Amino acid sequence: MSVINTNINALVGARSLNHSQDMLGRSLTRLSSGSKIVTPSDDAAGLAVSEKLDAQSRRVKAATTNVQNAVSYIQTADGFMSGMTKILSRMSELAILAKDVTKNSTDIALYQKEFVSLQDQLRDTIGGTTAEIGGTADIATPLGAFNGITLFGSNSAGLTVTIGQAVGQSMTIAESNLRQGSILAMVNKDSAGAYTASVTDSTAITNITGAIQQVATERATLGASQSRLELATTTLQVEYENLASAISRIRDVDVAEESTQYAKYNILVQSGTAMLAQANQTPNSVLKLLQG
Repeated sequence: MSVINTNINALVGARSLNHSQDMLGRSLTRLSSGSKIVTPSDDAAGLAVSEKLDAQSRRVKAATTNVQNAVSYIQTADGFMSGMTKILSRMSELAILAKDVTKNSTDIALYQKEFVSLQDQLRDTIGGTTAEIGGTADIATPLGAFNGITLFGSNSAGLTVTIGQAVGQSMTIAESNLRQGSILAMVNKDSAGAYTASVTDSTAITNITGAIQQVATERATLGASQSRLELATTTLQVEYENLASAISRIRDVDVAEESTQYAKYNILVQSGTAMLAQANQTPNSVLKLLQG
């Protein structure tokens, strides 16, 4: 049928051209943004899933940070206790030297002076109130601290560390209370501010050996916690990588595939434009009938 007012072929050609131009624009946007989902309509379900996975990924990253900070906390405490072991070892050496019958009172006094100096270092590191470690003044800000958290005080509940992204995924680092036991005997002071233990005490070696064992036990306990935290870090890192991979499959554009689509729609736009021009020329055939 030959008509003038309605050019069906041109309408069909225009619709196809509009579709090709729309798809070409989407392909261009995906390639320029690197994202497969530019608007929610591109993949509504995929967008919802990727948002949920992204939130989970962020929680995993935050948990990894928490675990790594907890490891730093433990390493700091272990560093202080390593120093304490050296101090206690020297104190035990001084206690043996003080028993040398060839030493005079001046020599013993020098040993005692160093002994007290080492006790001061232990006391300042552990800290505590007069009710806990005796003396005439509290040590409210001990050397043994991490970000304001006292390392060697009483904390029966321990420190709870979040080791996963879900609720309830946590572990507890037990307290390292050195304000009790054998080591307390080495840093305790009487009401006059004098140490109750001295280098010449008959029980000095026994108390120091017990203190060394106490510190070693605390280090072993913290070491076990650190091993678990390091395992948790590895697990979280693997989980984070897998979540990132899953999100990438949903969101990220496959450049090779999309480049092929871009080339396809680019050709379709060009051919559609040419065919629309041809369709617009169709009514010209009616002129031949009129001329006849």
